Amino acid sequence: MSDIRKTAAKLSQQVLHTPVWHWQTGAVLDKLEPDTEVWLKLELFQKTGTFKLRGALNCISALDGTARARGVVAVSAGNHAMAVAYAARLAGVPCKVVLPRHASPTRIKACRQDGAEVILEADMHAAFALGQRIVEEEQRTMIHPYDGPLTALGTATVGLELMQQLEHLDAVIVPIGGGGLCAGIASAVKQIAPHCAVYGVEPFGADAMYRSFQSGRPEKLPSVDSVADSLCAPYAMDYSFRVCQRFVDDIVRVSDEEICIAMADLYHDVKLVAEPAAAVATAGLFGPLRERLAGKRVALIVCGSNVDPARYAELLDRGMQDQEAMCV
Repeated sequence: MSDIRKTAAKLSQQVLHTPVWHWQTGAVLDKLEPDTEVWLKLELFQKTGTFKLRGALNCISALDGTARARGVVAVSAGNHAMAVAYAARLAGVPCKVVLPRHASPTRIKACRQDGAEVILEADMHAAFALGQRIVEEEQRTMIHPYDGPLTALGTATVGLELMQQLEHLDAVIVPIGGGGLCAGIASAVKQIAPHCAVYGVEPFGADAMYRSFQSGRPEKLPSVDSVADSLCAPYAMDYSFRVCQRFVDDIVRVSDEEICIAMADLYHDVKLVAEPAAAVATAGLFGPLRERLAGKRVALIVCGSNVDPARYAELLDRGMQDQEAMCV
C-alpha cells in the first residue's frame, strides 16, 4: 500500500480524481433485487478518456535519460496507445504505437495529434509481434498495455481513490482485457478492505484471464472476437495473472448482447456514452453476478469512453433492440 500511495501522490498533478455516481434509477430498479446499491466509478472522465493514462504516466516517468532518448513503443487496440502518446508528448519522449487495422479512427487520430507515429497491423497478434521487433531493433522501451508492476501501480490508484470515496463496499466489479486494471484495483481494494469482494468480467470472445484462472497458468487465445475491442487481449501474462490470482475473488463472462444492453442502460439512465469495454462491469452485475450481489453495496468501474459516434450509435441501437426482444 505504501507504493500505491506514493504512486497516487506522484500522479496527483497529472491525472484527474474521477468522481463516483450513485445509480438509483431505471435498470437498477428493474433488474436488481431490492436494496442492491450501485455506484459508478467514472474513470471514463479521465484525461484521454481512459484509465490507461495512469499506468502510462507511471511507466514513462520511470525511464532514465538513455531510454527517454531512444523512445517508447506501445501496442494497443487504441486506448492504451492514446494514453502512451499523450504521456510521451508531456515527457518529450519519441513514441511509436502499433494498432490493429480495425482500430477506431477516433483513437488513431488522437494518437497522431499527440505526435505518435502510428503503425497499423492486421490484428492484435500481429501488432504485438511487431511491437516486440521494434523493441529489439530500435532499443525502444515497451510500455505494456496490461502487464508489469509499474502499470499495476498506476491502475491501483483507481482502487485507492474509490476506497477513499466510498466506505463499506461489499464488492467492486472490474472489466478485464489483459488484467492490468483489475490487478491494480484488486490489490488496493483487498489491502484496504479485505472483506470487499473483487470480481473481474470478460467478454466470452476474449476470455484469456478466465481461462487462466481455470488452468492455473497464463493462457493464450487462438483468436479474439468481441464488440469490446479494447478488452481483446490475445493472452494473459504472468505478472498481471499472478496479481489477479492473489486478489480477485472470481471472474465471470458476458456476451456481446449483454454488453450492448448495458451500454443502452448506461445511456438511458445515467446519460453516459460508454464504450463497450466500459459497459462490461455493468453487464456483469446485471447478468452473472446479479443474484450473488443481491442487496449488496457495489461499485462498478466505468473505464473508458473512446468510441466513434457511428459505431456507438450502431451498438446502442443493437442494445436497444436486444432489450426489446428480451421483453417480448
